[in-house]
Amino acid sequence: MESWRNRKTLILGRTDMMGLLEPAEYVDCVEHAFRMHGLGRVYMEPKGHIVLDRYQGEWEVMPSYIEEPEAAACKWVSIREDNGKYELPAVFSILIYTHPETGFPLAICDGSYHTLMRTGASAAVSAKWLARPESKVLAILGTGSVGQGTLATCDSVFQWDAVRIWSRTQESVDRFLAAERPKFPHLELTGTTDVRTAVEGADVIVTGTHARRWLVEDAWVKPGGHIAALGADLKGEQELDPGTLQRARVFVDDIRQCREDGEIAVALSEGLISEDDVAGEIGKVIAGQLEGRQSEDQVTVFDSTGIALQDSATVPLEYERAVAAGVGVEKKMIST
Repeated sequence: MESWRNRKTLILGRTDMMGLLEPAEYVDCVEHAFRMHGLGRVYMEPKGHIVLDRYQGEWEVMPSYIEEPEAAACKWVSIREDNGKYELPAVFSILIYTHPETGFPLAICDGSYHTLMRTGASAAVSAKWLARPESKVLAILGTGSVGQGTLATCDSVFQWDAVRIWSRTQESVDRFLAAERPKFPHLELTGTTDVRTAVEGADVIVTGTHARRWLVEDAWVKPGGHIAALGADLKGEQELDPGTLQRARVFVDDIRQCREDGEIAVALSEGLISEDDVAGEIGKVIAGQLEGRQSEDQVTVFDSTGIALQDSATVPLEYERAVAAGVGVEKKMIST
């Protein structure tokens, strides 16, 4: 048996991470993360935040441990809203995957592609469990990386007749459509800069922006619609009309995070809803402990702040595939 002292750490860049898993596999991993969360078979604290006034953005730290399959990981996320002037993405991250028993760093990975896929997968999982089975029209608000992951993973859970894309500028819409249409020739992909045009009549709406004033008016959300709110994960951000939260059956990924940073946070702070108005965590639905959608006409909302378990449930399979494919660079981290 090889000594742990002789083991090497696998270092994986963004291009190494791309293509290791299929979109449906990201959905399966995230679904498992939520299920284990619902069963209480995890160790995880809410995201830690470091906010500096001198920079437009923050750091987030996200450690977690999951019992089965046993895994532990920690992600360090940098958010800098002005990074365009440096030709850098606004959000990027490093993911460290460790052996639970020894704490040995099995892999140090670029977390950007991993995060856009596992974040999109949270919307897909919520649609699978909370949207109406006959859902045919998908609206995606936001043409950044989360929009890409949302499209790829949601395509694996429903057969869509139409997918509508929204962004604030026509340039962003055109860029997204040019990049994504060749990947999804079976989908009718259209784009608009008008939010109402995108969401009115949609069966599933996924929001992935950092809006600080709601984008989606309650009147535009059809009876029986489902919304996955992915964007609001910083204090003060808001994508949905509070009226929607008041009439919908609302689920969250982790109530401790969502009450501080999620879509429900502003409505809670203003007294428009209370925690008693939140049906519960989606993991309880997946674990069979909580009823999801209750009627055809009921509006459902999933408030996703992104939980660290999505990382620890996904990176083991990514690591396994990377080793099998021979990608990345190995580095000995412990001296003999």
